[in-house]
Amino acid sequence: MSATSDQLLELLTSLGIKTTTTKHDAVFTVEQARALRGEIPGGHCKNLFLKDKKGVLWLVVCLEDALIDLKGLPARIGSARISFGNADLLREVLGVEPGSVTPFALINDATHRVNVVLDDKMMACDVVSYHPLVNTATVTLTPDDLLKFIADCGHEPQIITLYD
Repeated sequence: MSATSDQLLELLTSLGIKTTTTKHDAVFTVEQARALRGEIPGGHCKNLFLKDKKGVLWLVVCLEDALIDLKGLPARIGSARISFGNADLLREVLGVEPGSVTPFALINDATHRVNVVLDDKMMACDVVSYHPLVNTATVTLTPDDLLKFIADCGHEPQIITLYD
C-alpha cells in the first residue's frame, strides 16, 4: 500500500526536515503549476519517470525549465535507450498518479527499483519544491534535506549536469 501525503509529511518531520507546504488546485503540467503557485519560493522542478530498453527504471529530477534531450540523456546517466514509463508502472513502483511524480514517491519504492538522478543546477538552489505525492500541494525544503530524505528511502542519487 502506498504512503499518503500525511505519512510523507510525518516522515519528513521525524527526520528533522523542515518544510513549508502550500495547498493549491490540482496541476498536471509545468505551465499549470507556474500559473497557480503564487509566491512559493525556490527552484520549481519537474520529474521524469523513465524506463530504459533493459527494463531499468529512472527518476530524473530537474528544474522546470530544463530542456532535457532524451536521446542524449542515456550517455549522461549511464542507461540504455530510454522512454517514459507508463502510468501502470508508475503506480506500481512509485505509488503515484501521472501529474504527481515527485522524488518524495521514493517512499513507496521499497524494493529500490528506481535509479535517481538529480540535476546539479537544481541542487544549487537555496530551496526546492515538489508535490507531496499528490498534485494539490507543494512542499518546499532545502536540497540537503531532499538528500537526507532520499537516503532514508535507501537510494543513492546521481547528481549530474543534465543539460548545458
